[in-house]
Order: sequence, then C-alpha cells, then structure tokens
Amino acid sequence: MNIQFLSSMDANTMSNISMIAMLVIMFAVMYFLLYRPQKKQQKKDAEMRNSLEIGDEVTTIGGIVGRVIALKEDTFVLETGSDRTKIRFRRAAVQAVTKLDMEAPAQK
Repeated sequence: MNIQFLSSMDANTMSNISMIAMLVIMFAVMYFLLYRPQKKQQKKDAEMRNSLEIGDEVTTIGGIVGRVIALKEDTFVLETGSDRTKIRFRRAAVQAVTKLDMEAPAQK
C-alpha cells in the first residue's frame, strides 16, 4: 500500500479494517479446526456404513456385536451369540465394521 494512503486514513478506519481482518482469520481457524475435520469424519463413517457386506462383523453404537446376515437399502439384520438371535438395525447404528477376510487360511 502507498504510505500516503495510509497516512490519510484516520484511526477509526484502521481499527475497522483490523477488526474485519481478525474476524476473517477467526472464521478461517474455526473452519480448519472444527468444521473440516467433522465433515471428513462424517464422510468416512458414511463410506463405512455403505460398504457393509454379508458376513462382516459389526459393532453397533449400543455395543451389540454380531455378523451381518442380510442387507436392505437402509437396514441390515445382525445375528448375535451362539443362540443365533437375529436383530434388524438401521445402517446409522453401525459403529465399527470388521471385514470378513476370505483369503486368510482356515484355522485348525
């Protein structure tokens, strides 16, 4: 900027410019520290839920662990325990997925 221009600005104008600059910096910091990582995590979770397959081991947000035996558009059926109880859940209830590894050697 031209020095003559800066000297002709009064203190009130300079104060307003610095306040606007601080607000812009504050919103940029908030975006990079809060909003962006949250959106990244939501995208990762949605991808995990959409990649469910029959045979995957799932842990729900309620702590129920079981194996997926049926899939529908927005729900799935989970088989739990040795008594083979079947429970239907919404995909949004998935907390973690352990993929079934078909290429691992069978354990004896």
